[in-house]
Amino acid sequence: MSATGRILKEFASLKTRRPLKLLGASGQLGYGIPTPAFQAGLERKPDLIGCDMGSIDIGPYYLGSGNMATARESTKRDLRKVLIAARQHDIPLVIGSAGSAGGAPHLEQTLAIVREIAKEEGLHFRLGVIAGDIPKDIIIDAIRAQGVVGIDGMPALTEEDVLGAAHIVGQMGMSSFEQAFKADIDVLITGRACDTAIFSTLPVMLGFPIGLSVHLAKIIECASLCCLPGGRDSILATLDDEGFVLESMAPQRRATPTSVAAHSLYEQNDPYVIIEPEGRTVLHEAKYEQIDDRRTRISGAQWLEAPQITIKIEGSTRVGERAILLCGAADPIFIKNHEEILRDVTKVVRDLVCEDAPEDYTLFWRVFGVNGVTDPLPDAVTPSEICMTIECIAPTTARASEVVRTMKQYLLHFGYEGRLSTGGNLAFAFTPPEISVGTAYKFSVYHIMTTERLDELFQLKIHEL
Repeated sequence: MSATGRILKEFASLKTRRPLKLLGASGQLGYGIPTPAFQAGLERKPDLIGCDMGSIDIGPYYLGSGNMATARESTKRDLRKVLIAARQHDIPLVIGSAGSAGGAPHLEQTLAIVREIAKEEGLHFRLGVIAGDIPKDIIIDAIRAQGVVGIDGMPALTEEDVLGAAHIVGQMGMSSFEQAFKADIDVLITGRACDTAIFSTLPVMLGFPIGLSVHLAKIIECASLCCLPGGRDSILATLDDEGFVLESMAPQRRATPTSVAAHSLYEQNDPYVIIEPEGRTVLHEAKYEQIDDRRTRISGAQWLEAPQITIKIEGSTRVGERAILLCGAADPIFIKNHEEILRDVTKVVRDLVCEDAPEDYTLFWRVFGVNGVTDPLPDAVTPSEICMTIECIAPTTARASEVVRTMKQYLLHFGYEGRLSTGGNLAFAFTPPEISVGTAYKFSVYHIMTTERLDELFQLKIHEL
């Protein structure tokens, strides 16, 4: 019997349900798992090890390109650590959103590493795999049935958007994870998934309240980020029928009522609602009670089932090749007039590079120290120096490079009113200051889809390693 089958059988035989221990090993697998905290968590004999591996926070590039955001070496190190621990303790290991963006290329890269580790370490286990890619014909059918709506101001999705996307994934929920747990597996690795499903599925299957299970999952998928000071060390959640207790496995981190409650603001439009494919958890009655200096108990979350399952879909489309120029300036006159100077130089560049070619590129900039991150504050003090990131997106790498190189040269020597020197407008941290950084992508699909064809999505495959 495999790990999930063992724990399901154990709980089915209990007259009184015992507390369930869930270990959040990593806030995002592939960036390192601090060993002391992880080992401390294993000593507490958890019933499941979970790792979220992906996010949309990293932007559209990784979904579009099929590349992982994490280095292969560190990803393999983390995977080795959790795989060996799960098999030594014969407990389920669940990994969601494999390879950063959770598309087919990311899932395959992750599985290749897992197979390497299994061979090198002599591990044998029953592996469940669920891909997160959504067939484009299903999305197009949903569009025609008016079953797709945009999120956060995204325009209505078109069939052209779907066909032009490099990859489209959907966030699977607990219903998809449940089919894997029922298949008697040791390890589950999925494509794009709701981070909560990694931890909430097993307790829900065992009969624990859904609202509590989802609330717990939403917190521990980020490991000890909810603690003071926040970190990525492993965290242990102990769940019963009335609530759950959070405890970081790093002794220097404290889970306090304030720090845990504040985590409700993380990645949520509404801090009182956690929306899932199957429904939503509402936190208006949630209570956060301090047990001791390092632990907090949480209760009160309620679950509201959705009338129909919906899937969040994400897709990325190529927009061109990108080159950037990195430079700084310390002249107070330049800094005061940088917007006008940059606009004037942009016109000069356009006249030069488009003399015998159309304007087939987009050129824009971010000025850090003034408005590189946010709009300037009304009473902001003019900084003594600024950093500029000037970006060009063009059809080809050569064209993007041509534009930013020309921009560099003319910005470096551009004559503006009050300038005292004929050169030295810019400072460069290194050469070359202009860099070709590869293909640029944009999120073209960021929508909610309603479909009656859920059985065709997120199909489970079993591998014996």
